[in-house]
Amino acid sequence: MAPVLEVSGLSTVFHTRRGLVRAVQDVSFSVNAGETLAIVGESGCGKTITALSLMQLIPRPPGEIVSGSVKVDGTDLLKLSEPEMRKMRGGKIAMIFQEPMTALNPLMTVGKQITEMVMLHDKLPKSAARTRAVEMLHHVRIPEPERRAKEYPHQMSGGMRQRAMIAMALACKPKVLVADEPTTALDVTIQAQILDLIGDLQREFGTAVVLITHDLGVVAETANRVVVMYAGRKVEEASVTDLFANPLHPYPRGLLGSIPRVGSARGLDVSPDERLREISGMVPALNDLPPGCAFAPRCSQADARCHAQVPPFEMKQNDHFAACWQA
Repeated sequence: MAPVLEVSGLSTVFHTRRGLVRAVQDVSFSVNAGETLAIVGESGCGKTITALSLMQLIPRPPGEIVSGSVKVDGTDLLKLSEPEMRKMRGGKIAMIFQEPMTALNPLMTVGKQITEMVMLHDKLPKSAARTRAVEMLHHVRIPEPERRAKEYPHQMSGGMRQRAMIAMALACKPKVLVADEPTTALDVTIQAQILDLIGDLQREFGTAVVLITHDLGVVAETANRVVVMYAGRKVEEASVTDLFANPLHPYPRGLLGSIPRVGSARGLDVSPDERLREISGMVPALNDLPPGCAFAPRCSQADARCHAQVPPFEMKQNDHFAACWQA
């Protein structure tokens, strides 16, 4: 089966007064129908810029997509005009934004916002589109959807706003759903409900999901494959099972090692003289990247070659890729 989403050689830069910021460099991945690909990494590693590049929502200027292709069902989104891209957004590819309160229009009711999108993409009359909007609110398990459709975003709780965002994103049954940290601002119980909801809707509609997150627990529960990014580049890609069992790059090893574990020496029952593992140093500025591997200044295994040459991203084991001289 051909992938629904194919991203190849995607590079995005920002022209700033402090120089050229290489936010995303040569990123490639693909996602099949019904599959979830997670993109993980620290804040500033390029996850959200990758997502916004897929949707062509990078502010221009100062942003610019300088190379690559983003194909949905064989159509390269980067070659479309803005009017053509508007038809694709919400129709073939949709996005759940990180903070629904800023993504939803505060001057329109939630029902009207979903109705407008259905009318635009599916060309339904207003009455039928309104019925679809209420059905989608019911679908995402919002109680009293008829009444809630008449409410404004500020009248809803954070969990309900996130559900409304999911209803809007899936109203036109897109082929690809990009979810940018959809549970960040929610408490743990609501997080679990939202993730279960996305999974249920994905199975029903066969949607390919790109999940942007820094929460490895969410990745373990929901994803099929994982892309780890650092300083705008991919450093590792593998199935969830392989990545958690045998991370090859020192960066994901450090991320996994810093997670508290109940009942282990690094967990919640540590003695007073023990502490969690940490990755020393800071993420480098993207306008002043060091030569060689960007992670080398923070890596305990780095040698002279790591500081001088950028490692190639290549297969190290069966369907397990990494960009590391020491992997």
